[in-house]
Amino acid sequence: MAGAGSRGGRGDGGGRAGRSTRADTPFQRARKSGAPVGRAAAKAAKAGSSSAAGRARSTAGAPRPPSDLDDVDGRQGASRGPAARRPGQAAKGPRRTGPKGLGGEWVEGRQAVRELLLGGRRKVREVVLSAGMDQADILDDIIDLADELKVPIREMSRTKFDATARTQSPQGVLAEAAPLPEHELVSLVQTIDGVAPFLLALDGVTDPGNLGAVLRTAECAGVTGVVLPRHRAVHVTPTVTKSAAGAIEFLPMALVGGLPTAISDMQAAGVWVVGLDEGGDARLDALDLSQPTCLVLGAEGQGLSRLVRQRCDAVAAIPLLGKLNSLNVAAAGAVACFEVARQRT
Repeated sequence: MAGAGSRGGRGDGGGRAGRSTRADTPFQRARKSGAPVGRAAAKAAKAGSSSAAGRARSTAGAPRPPSDLDDVDGRQGASRGPAARRPGQAAKGPRRTGPKGLGGEWVEGRQAVRELLLGGRRKVREVVLSAGMDQADILDDIIDLADELKVPIREMSRTKFDATARTQSPQGVLAEAAPLPEHELVSLVQTIDGVAPFLLALDGVTDPGNLGAVLRTAECAGVTGVVLPRHRAVHVTPTVTKSAAGAIEFLPMALVGGLPTAISDMQAAGVWVVGLDEGGDARLDALDLSQPTCLVLGAEGQGLSRLVRQRCDAVAAIPLLGKLNSLNVAAAGAVACFEVARQRT
């Protein structure tokens, strides 16, 4: 039909295929306005979206000016908060502090757990028993005491128990309790019920097995109080509770900031301070230890520190008759403690 355009060919007006020959079409309007059409329009749209994305990225990387809507702590604007840091700067972790308290929350070993329940000195949260243990009177005592004190008892498979335990030989019994109570030094230097103070101070002992053995000996010898440095010394770890076999439940213990200062405080309270050292000036058994006394034991290998040695009223040695020239701190503490006990009885 004359004048009618066709998609398949040219019309009478010479129009190109695929486009209408009418004057008022979107295509014609676009051409008249000078805007790009066809493929040129597609390229222009693509270029526009790319530049918009680039502007968005650059805007996101730029710092945002502070706003009145930001929270006080700067959560909306991280650069405002005190915790803000430069890119690549590592965040600071929590400030490390020294050991706090005596410890003793984790108790392992049959004797240690029984004495924990018998002592009644602190709250016991739970007693855990390993499955498959042979019958023993001490296990019956632990179960009966826990039932009487209404302490929860939990049985655990041997594999899981061994994985939970923190010592080499927990003997199938462990308990979790409140920390050991910490005493003030001034309370340890007092004469109570006519018994003069018999104190034991440890100068930088770091081996938990030795500390536990010393505490067990001290309790058996009648020591009335133990003085431990707060820093650079072992406190009551699970190994100590196991080695001490319950002695920690009956020994008052004090933590001091510095042992030399504590020695001066004890001397001011009338306590005679005797340090033990292989190079001591006198024999231990030649001293009068029946008066209020504090024995000071040095660290393994190093012995007494210089300031502690200077502050002691006397430095004594244990006479040795063999070829070796020293005892470890646990053995020396046992000899010294029972020498004091011998003289007092």
